[in-house]
Amino acid sequence: MNEVLMNALRLAALLAALAVVPAAHAQTSTVYGRPAGPTRTVDNKVPQPGQQDKIFPLGSVWTAVSLNGKPFTGDRPSFTLDDQLRARGFGGCNNYSATAYPLREQRLAVGPFALTKKSCDKATMAAEQAFLVALRTAAHWDIVGPILTIKTQSGELKFERAL
Repeated sequence: MNEVLMNALRLAALLAALAVVPAAHAQTSTVYGRPAGPTRTVDNKVPQPGQQDKIFPLGSVWTAVSLNGKPFTGDRPSFTLDDQLRARGFGGCNNYSATAYPLREQRLAVGPFALTKKSCDKATMAAEQAFLVALRTAAHWDIVGPILTIKTQSGELKFERAL
């Protein structure tokens, strides 16, 4: 009987301690080693609410207008980036897909492409190759009105929003 009473007292003490912990924990809570609430410092590299940093338009379809000022002719390449960070589009002859990451400070990283294997005339294949190389070496992006500009190591790609 004495052991049953001791277990009941231990259980009551444990429940009383658990009832006190949430109130005390709420005042001294930490998240990943940083204090919660107003004492938490702000990472200036991450866009904060109210800042003017642009957000990459996920889910929008873009049609290529030009590469380094030279307009695309015929079937123009396209580009879209979904909410799973999967870039897809048409290169001018083949369809492609790749992983793409919009980064801080309007940077863009595009991974290796998966392509269909269709063969087209030499001029179309050369234009597609130039487009894919430019997209793969993307460094920065910007949107002004309906125009998406992707700056690459060798120039810039301009796109217009498709309907």
